[in-house]
Amino acid sequence: MTGLIVAAVAACAVVALIVLYNNMVKLRNKVDNAWSQVDVQMQRRFDLIPNMVETAKGYAAHESKTLEGVTAARSAFTTATDARGKMAADTALTGALRGLFAVSEAYPELKADENFRQLSAELSDTEDKISYMRQSYNDTVMKYNTAIQTFPAVLFAKMFGFEERESFDAVAAASDAPRVSF
Repeated sequence: MTGLIVAAVAACAVVALIVLYNNMVKLRNKVDNAWSQVDVQMQRRFDLIPNMVETAKGYAAHESKTLEGVTAARSAFTTATDARGKMAADTALTGALRGLFAVSEAYPELKADENFRQLSAELSDTEDKISYMRQSYNDTVMKYNTAIQTFPAVLFAKMFGFEERESFDAVAAASDAPRVSF
């Protein structure tokens, strides 16, 4: 009889461990998916930048430092190999784009250029999407981190390879989307 009770308790413990493990896997996959969504939007912005820089070059050729800054920030994004590197590159790129839009304010012809206006509108839309995706990613990371840090998961998370994930924290200067004003 006691053997049966011990077997039942052991079976319940195994089932509970399986459920716990599957929940941690599900949450980790949600974090990975949320990051992919952020990455997709950052890639969309990344793809728009060369066209904006080329358009701006024609009007503001002597603003080469600003244009080079945007190009350098874009290059940093391509060389980033992990989420942390892409987060840092994204912050730099946001600041560089802010500089590009400041340059556009000084050149009415550039602001009036239909191609630049269309690209600016697309970029503004993308910035909004990036902001939303960052928030979604951070919410998902918070749920995942909470799940692996609370009892009883905390007892098994490290053993199964579940590591805490980092939230997307933009620096204060980069917390606002670049302003597009015509």
